[in-house]
Amino acid sequence: MAASVVRGLKAALNSTGKFNFKSPDAAIDFLVVGGGVVGLAVAQRLSQQFPSKSTYLVERHVRAGEETSSRNSEVIHAGLYYPPESLKTQLCLRGRYLMYERCKKYNIPYRKTGKLVVAHKSQRSYIEGLLEKSHRLPWPRHSPQAPQLADEPVLPTTLISGEQARELEPDLSKNISTALWSPETGIIDSHSLMESLEKDILESEGGELVYSTRVVRVDPYTSPYNDGWVVQTVTEDAREGDALLAKTLINASGLSANLVLNSLLPESFRIPMYFARGSYAAYSGLGVSNVSHLIYPCPETGSNKHAFQSLGTHLTLDLQGKVRFGPDLEWISPPSKGPDFCFNEENVDFWMEHLVPSESRLGEMHKAVMQYLPGVVFEEFRPDYVGIRPKLVVSGFQDFIIRKDYANGSNSGLMVSLMGIESPGLTSSLAIAEHVVQDVIGTRHNSYVR
Repeated sequence: MAASVVRGLKAALNSTGKFNFKSPDAAIDFLVVGGGVVGLAVAQRLSQQFPSKSTYLVERHVRAGEETSSRNSEVIHAGLYYPPESLKTQLCLRGRYLMYERCKKYNIPYRKTGKLVVAHKSQRSYIEGLLEKSHRLPWPRHSPQAPQLADEPVLPTTLISGEQARELEPDLSKNISTALWSPETGIIDSHSLMESLEKDILESEGGELVYSTRVVRVDPYTSPYNDGWVVQTVTEDAREGDALLAKTLINASGLSANLVLNSLLPESFRIPMYFARGSYAAYSGLGVSNVSHLIYPCPETGSNKHAFQSLGTHLTLDLQGKVRFGPDLEWISPPSKGPDFCFNEENVDFWMEHLVPSESRLGEMHKAVMQYLPGVVFEEFRPDYVGIRPKLVVSGFQDFIIRKDYANGSNSGLMVSLMGIESPGLTSSLAIAEHVVQDVIGTRHNSYVR
């Protein structure tokens, strides 16, 4: 679907009024909504930072990471692509460091494979731009002040020739004239990562995980004793739910992150969510003999020269060495009678109907991969899985949004909304948690935090 006709979702939680206000039955210090890798990382950080306080995480699915967190490339990104001052770059750089440290400490399966970003002659300037930017990046906030890091680049990269790239990966096209070598890129078992975060939360003094429980209504709450948010939840198929007063609320609900916020905003100020479907293909045929590195083509460098919406159909590996290609990019829209936005709360999970992998995407994927691996054969491409990325825009660059709202309208009863947490969200997850707990919850900021 062309970006010009993509329809956004502007639905709001409880817009039908099905759930009436309920007074809270109990109060907790921190409530995290959403059990993907980012929500788990935030809850884990809170439970470690504030062990005597209560930290609850609620997730509507029966287990953690059922949406975006389990349907991605499982790549630990180096931090190459985004503007240097952006949260995406800063949190990716810091998150990469934290991720490798956690993997080593907790024996989480990972491999530092390195990555080649390969370019044809006409794309050389793009590669050179990445190289120059990588060499200018400072170490991000909260980086350790170890003397051995002072003279090390935070993002080491090397520009190599096409011949040198083919020494690393012999099946690369002869038309690849240049490549950027990124040794810090790797892959991770994201499920083991999430399990380690769950374990930390459950073993903490005040942490609780609550699955099969969805949030159905959120209201600001003020009193002489406590300001916060009354959050109503329903477990499984119960007709009525429970109401908790969350003194601090963290909205980390990924593909549904705008629903909570929209329920508190006038309709004209609602924030749309757009949905990008990405298909992955498994491959075990010719043209990828003994591949051992991740291989990324240059993104589109035409009118949308930075190609922030997609990094191209790239080659990734899993920890067993199996090859897959993807994701591609296909915009999907919720059903609606209107041309621009869907306001119907009943359609919030329309994207689930698009999770079935299809052979219809294989032709375009094969064509894209042939640009840098000409020996691959179409017959060996097989549909693997599909992921959905939460997008706040359909063109140009959009940073992560970390937004603060207060129950009393000014400075008490904090709600933090994490929005548009797509790639490099997995890599950034531990740094997002650090930023939210240390910088956002721990200090006073304006409504938007950069």
